[in-house]
Amino acid sequence: MEGVGAAGWPEPVVRVQSLSESGAATIPDRYVKPEAERPATPLEAAAAAAAAAETEGGGIPVVDLLSPCDPATARAVSEACRDWGFFQAVNHGVPAGLLRRARAVWRGFFRQPMEVKQRYANSPATYEGYGSRLGVEKGAVLDWGDYYFLHVRPPHLFDPDKWPHLPPELRETTEEYSREVAALCGRLMTAMSVGLGAAPSRLQEAFGGADGAGVCVRVNYYPRCPQPELTLGLSSHSDPGGMTVLLADDRVRGLQVRRRGAWVTVDPVPDAFIVNVGDQIQAVYTIQLSKPSTSPP
Repeated sequence: MEGVGAAGWPEPVVRVQSLSESGAATIPDRYVKPEAERPATPLEAAAAAAAAAETEGGGIPVVDLLSPCDPATARAVSEACRDWGFFQAVNHGVPAGLLRRARAVWRGFFRQPMEVKQRYANSPATYEGYGSRLGVEKGAVLDWGDYYFLHVRPPHLFDPDKWPHLPPELRETTEEYSREVAALCGRLMTAMSVGLGAAPSRLQEAFGGADGAGVCVRVNYYPRCPQPELTLGLSSHSDPGGMTVLLADDRVRGLQVRRRGAWVTVDPVPDAFIVNVGDQIQAVYTIQLSKPSTSPP
């Protein structure tokens, strides 16, 4: 399939959605992962799920944020960060109706004609806009997915020309969603700070304060794949920032987290957020755990 030229990319960019909708029975070699990186077979996945159910209580922790200032909440968040680096947040304060609207407007964007989406094609200079690959290595094995990436804060990175005009309600909904999730991140960092034994504002101040922290939005779109056993929607990775707050498709199980050498599939709780502690905050927990403990004589 013919690709779309874009400044900065080492070769024409092919939209995965176009490949999926072409009706092809096989995927191009560019998307076939090495055997060691392919998804687990059904038997392997079942064994991992059974092990998780037996040793980890069935999966990543679920933390109730109804009372975010409660010391018990801070302990639950802190334990999840230390033990897993992931947790599902329920009663998080972001309206369920907003979550549904956010999903709907971005599904609406990816259903737009290709010529509409191509107006926002990105480049590796900032990755902001409509994209289908990361990295500029020529001939690299690619992931089976398209995405849209936006900077929200700080203000000097905000570029209104990168925000789609269709569907008409996308901009307003995404701005509202971004504000609500940024506020949730503030509440989570307060709980993490308290759990670390620091002042409640310590982590948020380290990331620039309530108005100075960087905020971005990435929407991933994973089209139907004719050979899902050979590829991945997103390769294994860790997130380099402070934290990622993921609104998963609660109708599809696909996200996996690595725990003690095994991949554990996440069962999304409806209207919950999946919180992924990024490398920067995880380092704080690692440093704290490595400190020698002392006891009174």
